[in-house]
Amino acid sequence: MSTLQKWDVVDHLQTEEDMALYLEACLEEGDPALVVAALGDIARARGMTQLARDTGLTREGLYKALSADGNPSFATVMKVMKALGFTLRADAP
Repeated sequence: MSTLQKWDVVDHLQTEEDMALYLEACLEEGDPALVVAALGDIARARGMTQLARDTGLTREGLYKALSADGNPSFATVMKVMKALGFTLRADAP
């Protein structure tokens, strides 16, 4: 009998393109909680310690803000996106 292993998206975010496509798909869903969760996944894939240095936030604060129960400010989301190398833009319909 085989045992089930927990699936973690972080194991599949291997390249910058993987991460960008994942974030883009989450943004298209229009759910802020999903976007924050995706940023958390990408942050874990890249390394939370380095992200903390790049944003000037604590590792613990980042984990909390980007967790399922987190509710980060827009300023925090923008800091994280910038530190991860992503930009937020608006496209005309």
